[in-house]
Amino acid sequence: MLLGQMKIAFMGAGGIGGVWGARLASVGCDVSFVARGAHLAAMREHGITIENETLGNLHVPKVTVTDNPETIGVADVVVIAVKLWDTDTAVEAVRPMVGRETAVISLQNGVIKDDILRRTFGPKAVVGGVGYVAAHITRPGVLKQTGAMQRCVIGEYDGRRSPRVEALHAALLKTGIKAEISDDIRRTIWEKYVFLVGLSGSTSAMRSPIGPIRKNPQTRRFLHELMKETVAVGRADGVKLPETYADERMAFVDSLAPETNSSMAHDLASGNQIELPWLSGGVVELGARLGVPTPANRAVCDVLTLHVAGRKTPSGV
Repeated sequence: MLLGQMKIAFMGAGGIGGVWGARLASVGCDVSFVARGAHLAAMREHGITIENETLGNLHVPKVTVTDNPETIGVADVVVIAVKLWDTDTAVEAVRPMVGRETAVISLQNGVIKDDILRRTFGPKAVVGGVGYVAAHITRPGVLKQTGAMQRCVIGEYDGRRSPRVEALHAALLKTGIKAEISDDIRRTIWEKYVFLVGLSGSTSAMRSPIGPIRKNPQTRRFLHELMKETVAVGRADGVKLPETYADERMAFVDSLAPETNSSMAHDLASGNQIELPWLSGGVVELGARLGVPTPANRAVCDVLTLHVAGRKTPSGV
């Protein structure tokens, strides 16, 4: 697959889909977005903008965006970048874009996302992927990206460096995103899960960005416990994570911009539905099944359970 001929479609243009898609479009890749509502209308009229005080702003004045995936046609790569509660709807919607050779990649949170894709499209279609970026929609057509963190790791589940993975990797590198190919993508997905459970659980439960949380000894310990429990559950499930992996993630947390927040915290503050059942809730559920205690993650679930459904209907991405 040649880089210049690769057709990439993003199902969702929010924090991660919007940033990744905009950066790929800005270097000449054939990128299409599926969006909705006011975000769709703004992107049609003005393109997409990323505001970033660290890396500089990016404006792509003209983008291909639609609310009907059928108009895009079959793509080489389809990226699922919607909230986890929209996965089933998204999977059905992208069917017209998925051909016999299409790679389907989820950049969603959690560790069950690719199981859902495999049930629909078969194991051959699914490429594993994780993305690290702190970004959210501030107003229709505009994304706020915090700090310099923008990393993406992709990989075939059998560990091969396939032509499709190498082509997408090359495209991502061209944008300035720190892109990598993993030979153990299941472990890579769990590595992000460990970090994300800690970040989302602490920032949402404490209503604070990461800076004050990591600075205070008591809240720092709680953040560490969230990640330690997740590591223990992953190891019990056969994932090749080092026993001390949570300590490594704490070092990464210390490298983040102090204003870094989680997408779940933004959703909570906006009154939107939150991904709690798949994040801390997923750790609690799998831990119970495997006999691994998860009291810190249980506490996050207890504190936030009344907010799972949100208090209003999101405008959508």
